[in-house]
Amino acid sequence: MLSYSMHLNEDEKAVLEGKKGETLQKALESVVRYGDIFEAKDLVPIDHAVHLVTSFGIPLLHPVFDMMDELIEGGLKTDRPFTVDPRPLDYENVPAGLFEKFVFSKIMYAKQKDYEAQLKKVGLKDSNAFTCACYFDEVGNTPKKGDVLAWAESSAVVYANSVLGARTNRNSGVLELLCGITGKAPRFGFLTDEGRQATWEILLETDELPEAQVLGSAIGMKVVEEVPYIRGLATFFPNGLDDEARDYLKDMGAAAASNGAVGLYHVEGLTPEAAEKGDTLLKSDRKEYRIDKTELQRVRDAYPVMWKKPDAKPKLCFIGCPHLSRHQIYRWLDRLEEAVIKAGRSRLTVPTVLTTAPDVEELIRKDGQAMARLNRLGVRLSSICPLMYMNNPLCAKKAVITCSNKLRTYTTARYFTEAQTADIAASGRIS
Repeated sequence: MLSYSMHLNEDEKAVLEGKKGETLQKALESVVRYGDIFEAKDLVPIDHAVHLVTSFGIPLLHPVFDMMDELIEGGLKTDRPFTVDPRPLDYENVPAGLFEKFVFSKIMYAKQKDYEAQLKKVGLKDSNAFTCACYFDEVGNTPKKGDVLAWAESSAVVYANSVLGARTNRNSGVLELLCGITGKAPRFGFLTDEGRQATWEILLETDELPEAQVLGSAIGMKVVEEVPYIRGLATFFPNGLDDEARDYLKDMGAAAASNGAVGLYHVEGLTPEAAEKGDTLLKSDRKEYRIDKTELQRVRDAYPVMWKKPDAKPKLCFIGCPHLSRHQIYRWLDRLEEAVIKAGRSRLTVPTVLTTAPDVEELIRKDGQAMARLNRLGVRLSSICPLMYMNNPLCAKKAVITCSNKLRTYTTARYFTEAQTADIAASGRIS
């Protein structure tokens, strides 16, 4: 019999004693063990669908595939249809040579088709449910303020906690699925009022809106996994949490989560809890971090160049990690068209891929005018995961540029600001 410290109700005890089947018992035991590690006091019901971080069929993950088979044989699935991170492959829209296709399909992601079949049997929403931005309206896995979740994808966790005001810890992959199967999550960390208080006060002192990716990077590297309360940012968003603000916070949060381990931030006067509770979210013994133009430049200058030949000509450009919103795609169309005109060209020089959720991609492809503009520019639209595409020895050798700090952090892709990325994609030159 499992020994545990947290309080369980009678129904949970019955499951843990195997009275509702051995497979469900194992699933709940894993959730309870996880909670005990973090001294959770009890389990709390999940209010919304889970989102899985593991979306790729790497053969070495055979314990995951075996566990999935056991869940399926036990007749278990999540109560609510779930979403999952993006697929690692898209040969139709992302350049790949014959050898690369062979390695990806037959070796690296040889279990992709089988794994997706397993996901469907345990509750996958549909074939379009592969995106790191599951909270987009077009996708539909959008929790409400106060909803208890069990998510693992870092950029989705920080967005849900911060921009939506939902409550989820930054769970490990597979554990979020088990929480979805059992319908319970351990109550600790961001599921508690205490865990959502800010331990850092960030004072933004710039005259212009900073690049979201660099500001998030600076915050993440300073506070690491703690909770920051940001002052001075809301002044750049007079319309509150509109599309522009949400897109900015999405990218800023993803950078803070990848360059550090931020799972929640508050923006004074802008994010839901900060707008409601204000300075009461700040702990009395909080630390302070002032960010001005000089500090942002210092952070930006410290990024290493991982290319074997730093002066190599870019071979590929990825825009959208995390996935772009529909509004961002239209804004990027404008920006890339302006860059092409500036470079005196008719189309982009560097093969460029805009990545977004499959549901958003479908809407864009139905927009004839948008597709005509994309085709004139030579831009590809894809729902691929750029990180998984890049995270292998073959693609790691390529000179890839990006305006994503997350992609820069986890791969050899080289970071540039959005304006620089557009200019380089148009001209083919890094000035």
